[in-house]
Amino acid sequence: MAAAAGVSTAAVSQAFNDKGRLAETTRRRILAAAEDLGWSPSASASALRSARTRTLALVVRRPTDVLGADPHFSELITGIEGELAPRGYGLLLHLVADVDEESALYERLAAEKRVDGAVLTDARADDPRPALTARLGLPAVLLGAPDPDAGVPVVGLGDQGAGIREVVGHLRAAGHTRIAYVAGPAELQHTRLRLAVFEESLGAAGLAPAAVRHTDFSEAAAVAVTRELLGAADRPTAIVYANDSMAVCGIGTAQRAGLSVPGDLSVVGYDNLPLGRWLHPRLTTVDQQVQQVGAAAARTLLARCGEDVPAAPLDGRPRLVVRESTGPARPD
Repeated sequence: MAAAAGVSTAAVSQAFNDKGRLAETTRRRILAAAEDLGWSPSASASALRSARTRTLALVVRRPTDVLGADPHFSELITGIEGELAPRGYGLLLHLVADVDEESALYERLAAEKRVDGAVLTDARADDPRPALTARLGLPAVLLGAPDPDAGVPVVGLGDQGAGIREVVGHLRAAGHTRIAYVAGPAELQHTRLRLAVFEESLGAAGLAPAAVRHTDFSEAAAVAVTRELLGAADRPTAIVYANDSMAVCGIGTAQRAGLSVPGDLSVVGYDNLPLGRWLHPRLTTVDQQVQQVGAAAARTLLARCGEDVPAAPLDGRPRLVVRESTGPARPD
């Protein structure tokens, strides 16, 4: 390459690594020579030289059928990839069944030096992963509520209870007094936080939850608990779901039972995914800026991996987006 361009090997290295001071005319001559020779830099050779893989890991503890039906992670990955791809980084996605399998995976990834860092999803109470990744020397970021004691940078919107408070206020103002909540797994940090805010908000309004049900986020679980709630003698007039996918299942289940949404039942989701805008009725939901959170997590992790990435902190908090799936409570 150096011979073809009539330059030194150091100049070729500078041209492709964007380092050093190289005249623009010289850089162009080198790039033109590379194009004539059909040559491009070897990513694997670069990784060996720098001891970096330019790959980050995203490990998700979800069954494959649940992940496939939940667009939340598609939105998250879109945000992450939007930051990685322009910088020549790749994303390694792994699905695991439980926390032991997840921990073993991080051990293996670190031992084999397959990734430069990891995005940790689904923050949990007493989460062991920040300490584990620190012990392994694996840079990591955790998605969740801001927490200075987490042990790793935590990426998420501030005041994560704000959206649920708005949901309860919206439903209470519409006359709803029997409001149920369909949550995710009880061990997840965001499940506990949102449920606590939900119960506190209802209590401040002089109400108690009509019912609380925990699920694994699957379609089957959402349908089953919705049928149970709607079959109760004193059924709720509104149901709040922990994500949009379950809310979609809830709307379909209610309609198949002969109920009108929102005439007989108001439904609220969480995530503000694109699918909610195309339902009939369109879904009232909480926007938590999933793509933006993914992008912020990627930038934070890239910086931890030594990349010169400008800081772009998240701004805002979860907010209610009111559409047609909620309305006034029908008088008893």
